[in-house]
Amino acid sequence: MDLESYWIDKIKSSYTGDDGAVIDKWVYAMDAFWEETHFKREWMSMEQIAYKAFIVNLSDMVAMNASVKYMLITLAIPKDLHPSQLDRLSSEFNRLANKHNIDIIGGDTIGSDKLGVTITMVGKSKNPLRRDTVKEGDLLAFTGDLGSVKADLQKLFLGERISDNSKFYRPVLREDFVKAVTPWLSGGMDISDGLYCDTNKLLKCNNLYLQELKVIPKEQGESGEEYEMLIAFAPENLNRIKRIAKLTDTPLTIFGKTTTKKTDFYPCKSHHFSD
Repeated sequence: MDLESYWIDKIKSSYTGDDGAVIDKWVYAMDAFWEETHFKREWMSMEQIAYKAFIVNLSDMVAMNASVKYMLITLAIPKDLHPSQLDRLSSEFNRLANKHNIDIIGGDTIGSDKLGVTITMVGKSKNPLRRDTVKEGDLLAFTGDLGSVKADLQKLFLGERISDNSKFYRPVLREDFVKAVTPWLSGGMDISDGLYCDTNKLLKCNNLYLQELKVIPKEQGESGEEYEMLIAFAPENLNRIKRIAKLTDTPLTIFGKTTTKKTDFYPCKSHHFSD
């Protein structure tokens, strides 16, 4: 049983289902970044842990076409963490908040046997990008090149080093592209659980199915935590969206079309290495 989906079904409301909850133009999003579920401490510096924890949360806001105003940080602190490591975490969070003009307004700390960061971001959007507005006949596309995160994760498991610029450490967000293209989209979301799983989510919440236009190999489709964008749009907007992608230097791959004709969903399995 997929316990994550089971739990989400138990707490559904009219505000859940997107990357963030939209309430009166305010957007709220929260995500966790946890040792042994998303990373191992021997793989990452304190700065890299803080950076990725911040970026995976910012990705939810970018995916909603929202500008972040405030954030709260909850930190689970293991007993073997040294105060100097906390200094490095806090310095990086403060640097990132200042860079993005975000006020850190609070949070919480708890003792734990694992290092964990949970961030809540609060922002505004005049035109939020939703998941549940995709229509029959829309084209489906993703940004960037998928697959490198899964490949680098496999290297880390083998004890190999990966580049400091790896997307496993430093996801690439498409903020400029999303801001420019949102008026021409039917829907969208970030790719956090892998293209296969997230395409299934987008289709299911709109009672649609996939007409595959391009075969996506499992090395790409199962690569989680890419944080690229999955978007849907009407075919008549294709040329405009291609122009925006070119202007924002955003690689774009069109791989499918939505249909009401029943087809098989992608095979989907959890991307977290502890599952």
